[in-house]
Amino acid sequence: QVQLVESGGGSVQAGGSLRLSCAASGTFFSINRMGWYRQAPGKQRESVANITSGRLTNYADSVKGRFTVSRNNAQNTVYLQMNSLRPEDTAVYYCNAEVYLRPFQTTPLNTWGQGTQVTVSS
Repeated sequence: QVQLVESGGGSVQAGGSLRLSCAASGTFFSINRMGWYRQAPGKQRESVANITSGRLTNYADSVKGRFTVSRNNAQNTVYLQMNSLRPEDTAVYYCNAEVYLRPFQTTPLNTWGQGTQVTVSS
């Protein structure tokens, strides 16, 4: 029904930048919150940043001032601009979206992308 397709991961040296993109496709009514999570080896998945359809944003303390989340509502796309990357940012980054499949649906469908690897070397 709904797919999230991420792109933009890769390898970069510390201090460098990467931009992740995530596009939603399929049949749905609307998307509320979109955002990014990450999971490093041996660690739990954690929230990185998210943005509502009204463009209210929320960031993990560890990325504030370095990462910027944005979205294009018309294209159902969310972005994550990552600057001043650190080795501890190395992880698989997952796109997440709260999707309403039809009008008046009370509980959104929590949808995940397949993940994209970000590796930061020192």
